Amino acid sequence: MHGNWQQGCRPLIPKAKRPFPAVLLALDLAQWQSRGAGPCPVEKDPKFNNMHGFANPARFLRLARWLMPLLLGVGLVLAFGALAWGLLMVPPDRLMGQTVRILFIHVPCAWLGMAGWSTIAVSSLVELVWRHPLAAIAARAAAVPGAVFTAMCLITGSIWARPTWGTWWVWDGRLTSYLILLFLYFGYIALAGAAQRDAAAGSGASRVTAIFGMVGAINIPIINRSVVWWNSLHQPASITLGKSAIDATFLWPLLIGALGFSCIFGGVVLARMRTLLADIQAEARLRRKAMA
Repeated sequence: MHGNWQQGCRPLIPKAKRPFPAVLLALDLAQWQSRGAGPCPVEKDPKFNNMHGFANPARFLRLARWLMPLLLGVGLVLAFGALAWGLLMVPPDRLMGQTVRILFIHVPCAWLGMAGWSTIAVSSLVELVWRHPLAAIAARAAAVPGAVFTAMCLITGSIWARPTWGTWWVWDGRLTSYLILLFLYFGYIALAGAAQRDAAAGSGASRVTAIFGMVGAINIPIINRSVVWWNSLHQPASITLGKSAIDATFLWPLLIGALGFSCIFGGVVLARMRTLLADIQAEARLRRKAMA
C-alpha cells in the first residue's frame, strides 16, 4: 500500500529524515493537498478500499468528527444512568451491605484497563505486520485512557477491600498483576513519547514501542487467570461466557454501566487520535517551511 501511495503522492521529505509510517502518511497527504492538486490519486484506487481505507488521515478524521461526540454522548448517558441506578435503586447485598455499590465503578474500570492494553497489542500487531499507518497512533491514543481506568480500578478496589478484607492492599496474584499493568502503561507512554520526539530514530523506534505493546499483552491472561492459578482473597470471575453468578438486580446496571464506560473510552481514544494527527500535520507544515 505504501508503494501505491508514494506513486500517487511523492513525499517531499528526504527518506533518511522520514519519521515512522503513521507520520509519513500524514505528511504525504498534507504535502499533496498543499499543492492544490485535489484528492490524492491513490484514494481512487480500488485496492485502497480495504483495511487501509481509513489510513488516509483526512478520511479517518471525517469519520471521527461525528463518531467521537456520538460515543461520548451515549457513553455519558449510559454511564451516569447506570451509576444512578446502582447507587440509588439497587438494594444492599446480603453479605457486603452498602459497600457492594462500588461494584458499578470498579468492575467496568477493571475490564477497560485490560481492554486498553488489548487495544495497544492489536494495534501494535497491525503496525508491525500490515504497516497500517494509523495503527501506531491508535495504540498511543489508547494508552492514557487505559492507564486512567487501570488506576481507577486499583483505587476503587482498595477502597472496597478495606471493609471487606480488613486491609487496603494484599500482594496476591490478581492485585499484583494488575499493578504491573499500570506500570506497563507508564512505560509504554514514556517509550511512545520518546519515539515520537526522536525523529532521528525513525521507524525503528516505532517498532520497539510496538514490540513492547505486544509483549506486555502477556500480562492480560495472567490477570484473568490469577485467581485460579494462585490462592487469592479476590473472588473468582462472576461473569463468564454464557453464565453469571451475579443476581439480575446487580447485573443489568453493571452491564449498562460497562457499555457506557466503553463508549466513553472509545470517544476519548478517537479524540486523542484526532489530536495526535493534528500535531503531526502541524509538524509537516513546519518541515515544509523549513525546507522551502
